[in-house]
Amino acid sequence: MDSSYLFRASLLAELHSGQWQIGERLPTEREFGLKYQISRSTVRKVLADMKAQGLIEQTVGSGTYATEKAKAFTGPHPAKPAAASGLAWQTSPAELMEARMALEPAIIEMVIGHATPADFAQMARCCDHAEAATSVEEFEVWDGLFHEAIASAAHNSFVASLFKLMNQARAQGEWGMLKKRSLTPERRLAYQAQHRALLAAIQARDPLQAKELATDHLRHVRRNLLNH
Repeated sequence: MDSSYLFRASLLAELHSGQWQIGERLPTEREFGLKYQISRSTVRKVLADMKAQGLIEQTVGSGTYATEKAKAFTGPHPAKPAAASGLAWQTSPAELMEARMALEPAIIEMVIGHATPADFAQMARCCDHAEAATSVEEFEVWDGLFHEAIASAAHNSFVASLFKLMNQARAQGEWGMLKKRSLTPERRLAYQAQHRALLAAIQARDPLQAKELATDHLRHVRRNLLNH
């Protein structure tokens, strides 16, 4: 998975959740690099893009600061091509869940056949960040990135692109409102436990157990979101 995508998604979620107040200084490029285990050039590129959008301000010799626009920003994921964006924004939560139910368990064998230790580390990192999230928005970003990390472990460019599109659909307003209304502390703990169990089954290269856990998790999510 693209490290700049993960960094930008996480940073935008933190800005939107109010982790840094308007005008508050953000960590340095070096600190971001150490925290996310990415190069300073990657950090610099993401920050430059966010500055161009008015989401942060940078002052030479002073630092990087959150802006009012960042607090109001509602799309935690990096921009996608226009054609893909239009398709994602036209997808209803029910359609998205139907697609997830069909696709996510179906790629498990491919994931198990191709996943590397680095892929497992990425999945675990997403779990860590989701469990540490201090807002629904931040949790939802890392929840989505966990499922995207699983898809990326299939090492199939078409599958990876498809799951990025599904993740983008999760950023739409209707899905977000449903998730916020349905995500009680108890349900969040359940999702986190289900993610860890799924990761363990994939690491154990157990396709039957992993498929069963993936399906059960999605049924749980569907029932909480859509009441069926």
